Amino acid sequence: MDGYDLVPGTPDADTYRRLRVVAGLSPKSEEQATKGLPNTWFGVTVFHAGAAIGMGRIIGDGGTAFQIVDIALEPTHQGKGLGKAIMAALMTHLSTNAPEGAYVSLIADGDAKHLYAKFGFDPVMPASIGMATRVRR
Repeated sequence: MDGYDLVPGTPDADTYRRLRVVAGLSPKSEEQATKGLPNTWFGVTVFHAGAAIGMGRIIGDGGTAFQIVDIALEPTHQGKGLGKAIMAALMTHLSTNAPEGAYVSLIADGDAKHLYAKFGFDPVMPASIGMATRVRR
């Protein structure tokens, strides 16, 4: 990770929102970010030349269930092992601080499933199926 610093912590709301969009994740509103980010159980931010260029977070109840979310890197920094470094930091924190037997989940988009498999994540089908909805008004 020459030239990169992986720092524990969650980026500010504006950086979070920017990183999600440039990485191809769905955009989040300022309200969503400012309400959600303080509930991060653990997060990391990757810096290059003083600028935040990547991130990853763990959310959860602190005891029984955790979810890895918001793995995002600026496209110009992809393919350099930074996603693997983010995942390694998150998994190290889980293995050190989460209770044994806690359930850890994530949703893998596209080829990211290959990265997550390296960290022990397996598809849950057919025994289970991931499901989602969005709040609509």
